[in-house]
Order: sequence, then structure tokens, then C-alpha cells
Amino acid sequence: MSEERRAVAAASAFVERGGMVLLVRRGRMPARGKWSLPGGAVRWGEPVREAVVREVLEETNIKIEAGPVLDVVDVIYREGGEVLYHYVITCFEGRYVGGDVRPGTDAEDARWISIHELQNYDITPTAKRVISSALQLRL
Repeated sequence: MSEERRAVAAASAFVERGGMVLLVRRGRMPARGKWSLPGGAVRWGEPVREAVVREVLEETNIKIEAGPVLDVVDVIYREGGEVLYHYVITCFEGRYVGGDVRPGTDAEDARWISIHELQNYDITPTAKRVISSALQLRL
């Protein structure tokens, strides 16, 4: 009998400041090379609100406070009918506290992107959904 696989708990943050949204270009699979909200996996025993603050800092050098939950999404990547990745992501509103943006850990790039320029970036479907909902825009 094979071992039961479980989804990975993760957290991300939508951080908007002065008409700009904080995004990272993913440096690892899944979705390597695509732009997304900063975030990542919750560590064993780590509260999800602490995880999102840590992950955003690690990926972007930006300190945030975790605000309200904006959405909870399943991100499931399949190949040939087999599930390769399954994340359950709690997406928070992140309130900027401080720091200058620079990529870290598994981010290829990190930057503040103008709301008016978002359509020019290859953003993951999940991030588009959260950003569109938060800004009430159609991306």
C-alpha cells in the first residue's frame, strides 16, 4: 500500500503601495520564470501568519504585517494525469512596513510593478486571480 500524499500548506501576500504591487519572478518549479505574489511553504509548527511575513522578507527583503485573508486557493499542477504539486495557499493582504526590494532565496527577481503595467508581465493564474480581486481589475 502506497503512502498517502498530502497537500503543502503555503502562504502568500498581496502588497500594494503607492499604485505598485510587489511581485517576484519564481526561480523554481512549479511556474519557474513566471511572476507571482511573494510567499512559500509553511514550516512545521509555524503559524501561517508568521510564515507569510517570513517568506515575503526572505524573497523580497520587504517587511510586512499580515492583514486580512483575501483568498484561499488550491494550486494543483498535473502532468500526464499525475499530480506533481498541490499547494493550499492562504493569500493575505500584506501591509508594507519597510525595506528596499531585492530578490532573495528562490526568487529570480523581485520588484514593485505599477498596477498599470501588470498586464505586461507573465503572472501565474493564481496571482492574477488574487490581484484582480484585490484591485477589482481585469488582468
